Amino acid sequence: MFGLLRVAAGINILALVGVCVFLLWNGSPAISWEFLTEPPRRMMTAGGVWPCIVGTFLLAFGAMLIAFPLGVASAVYLHEYGGKGRYTRYLRLGISNLAGVPSVVFGLFGLAFFVTFLGMGVSLLAGVLTLAVLTLPVIINTTEEALRQVPDAWREASLALGATRSQTIARVVLPAAVPGMLTGAILGLARAAGETAAIMFTAAVFYTPKMPDSVFSAVMSLPYHMYVLATAGTEIEKTRPLQYGTALILLVLVLGMNLIAIIIRDRMQRKR
Repeated sequence: MFGLLRVAAGINILALVGVCVFLLWNGSPAISWEFLTEPPRRMMTAGGVWPCIVGTFLLAFGAMLIAFPLGVASAVYLHEYGGKGRYTRYLRLGISNLAGVPSVVFGLFGLAFFVTFLGMGVSLLAGVLTLAVLTLPVIINTTEEALRQVPDAWREASLALGATRSQTIARVVLPAAVPGMLTGAILGLARAAGETAAIMFTAAVFYTPKMPDSVFSAVMSLPYHMYVLATAGTEIEKTRPLQYGTALILLVLVLGMNLIAIIIRDRMQRKR
């Protein structure tokens, strides 16, 4: 059985390495200083992806700024206050179902609610809110699992020393669960940065010559830009290096954001 587990792990690692090598081999010829710092030109057949990098960064981190505190608060309620009643079971069932809903459904929800009903239009704010709703179930589930890993003896010891329940949660439970909570943030950040269907109706546009100057500005993003390069226009083969270069930049951007979050999590875990 250990041999089978090693084989399964090896297949997964080889698949990941194969994808990375493939993107590096095909995308590295397109990487240059111009590609990283210039906007697209000549109907997307030249120039770079700087507006797409900025848009992806703003969308992903904006979604985390909204979804992370809401997800942590929801998980604290479910685990620390909700108990095991019927209402809490229904809430957990709904959250689990939302975690498996295709992203295009969230995109249609964002189009109907944020873009049309609330009148935000195709904007950075509408995309951030849609991605926040998309990543919220992942953060709630991972945070609740992190809270389960905190021993009940720690809670009982805090209460026995005279602390209130809220003080116990704020000063004992949450600090101990922070590494697991950051794991949920890492997963949510990676998903938000790589989404296309959820933002193509709410935030991303084919091309915009300006950088976003407010939350109501439309933005470009790396996933949607890559989709446009691969499906639109009459010179798809000519833009093939740009497609792989965009995919490589997206991979590096997600890896960099995840690496920063992992370093912060590991330092907090060592302090604990």
